[in-house]
Amino acid sequence: MHETRTPEASSTAAAAPRRQAQGAAPVGSARQVPHPAVLAGLQRTVGNAAVTHWVQRQEEPGAREEARRHAADPTLHGEWGDFCDTMAQAGFPEGVTNDAWQLILGGIAEQGQLNDEAMAKYTGQKQRDHRASNTWYQELVQLIGDYLKIETPTLALWSGGREVSDYALAKGHTPLEATPFGGVVDKLTLTSDWMLKTPMWNVLSRAFVNRARGPVHIFLRTYDPNSVLIAQEVPQLRVVMALNPAVKLIWHPVYAAADGKLMEVTESLELAPDASYPTRDECVRALDEYLRLIHDPANAHSQKAHLDMSARRAANGNPQ
Repeated sequence: MHETRTPEASSTAAAAPRRQAQGAAPVGSARQVPHPAVLAGLQRTVGNAAVTHWVQRQEEPGAREEARRHAADPTLHGEWGDFCDTMAQAGFPEGVTNDAWQLILGGIAEQGQLNDEAMAKYTGQKQRDHRASNTWYQELVQLIGDYLKIETPTLALWSGGREVSDYALAKGHTPLEATPFGGVVDKLTLTSDWMLKTPMWNVLSRAFVNRARGPVHIFLRTYDPNSVLIAQEVPQLRVVMALNPAVKLIWHPVYAAADGKLMEVTESLELAPDASYPTRDECVRALDEYLRLIHDPANAHSQKAHLDMSARRAANGNPQ
């Protein structure tokens, strides 16, 4: 249990909405009219355009009501106390904690409109870019950018399930979830609608890969060309590589054995503690061949990876 905790009045973004403002509609009403002091704080943090959009969203009855309530009063969110505690444990100043919380919740409230626009107007990468154009999330990255630093020499990216992130960390590489801020947000639910928070992770991941200064280890449990890893993170890394020759990509094909233990696929299609490849294609080929030729259908731990890769192979007209 956490008692309700209120940000200090000096916080630019989160302090103003902590009380029911005089003349504002009740929290449960269809439309919440923010107090001028609230808008002033938000404008200092995210700019007039974002605030205008936020106010306009209040005109939409029933449009992600819970997210709007939390954006209007961040302390109403059930994870406010947990966020304060974990941020303090990670060494964040209280002012950064308050502002970051307001930016997260404001971003969640705004994201629905951006998702709708992206679906209606764009396809492919432009659609992903529009979803990730959330001003609140962009400002969040500017606020906490230095807290995406890594303690290990190498950065890690992954695809194929959260346990792959833990696997990469255990091998001495740092994934986004193991950074000071990534570790805090990873412990929270924030919203039941993952489409409202996934773009925040995409914005954070772009900032994360921009911090690469040496080898980056990439762990693949399955291959999806439309995943954030392949469609966003790796292309951004190639931009970084063009500016810094020390940054190179090291690929690892990962398979979950029958006992659930993650192992890596060698060129001879055996499982080993480590099997790295210099290119994506070599890594994907080893993983695909293992799933096609060696995988045991009774192994539930790798069933999803097997089905995903089989469907990809079939879509490309390749043998099963």
